Amino acid sequence: MTPPGGPAQRLALVSLVVRDYDAAIAFFTAALGFTLVEDTPLDDGKRWVVVSPGDGSAGILLARASGPAQEARVGDQTGGRVALFLDTDDFAASHARMTAEGPRHEAYGTVAVFEDLMGNRWDLVERTS
Repeated sequence: MTPPGGPAQRLALVSLVVRDYDAAIAFFTAALGFTLVEDTPLDDGKRWVVVSPGDGSAGILLARASGPAQEARVGDQTGGRVALFLDTDDFAASHARMTAEGPRHEAYGTVAVFEDLMGNRWDLVERTS
C-alpha cells in the first residue's frame, strides 16, 4: 500500500546487538527456526549477519557489540520491556520448541514471553481472528 503523497515503505531490518555472531545465529536458526539470510564478512572482523522468520517478515541484523557502551546494552536494548513480537499460526508447536513463561490468553490472542540468548524479551503471539 502506498501512503498518500509518498512511496510504499516497509520495515526491512531491525538491529539487535549480540555478544557473538555464531552463538546468535545458532539460537535464531535452531531455537526459533529462523533462516540465515546473509553472513558476509566485513572489515575489522565484523560481519553483516541477517536472520529472518521468512514469509516477507523484516529481518534481524545481528550486530556484534563493539566497546563497553554497546556491550552493556546486550540483552537490554529496551530497558527490560519486550523488544520484539513473533507471530505464529501454531502457538503450541512454536511454544514447545522454546522455553517460555506460561502462555496467557489476551483479547488479541495467546501470548508467551521468552528471552533470547542475549536476554532480550520477546512475545510469541498467536492472534485471534
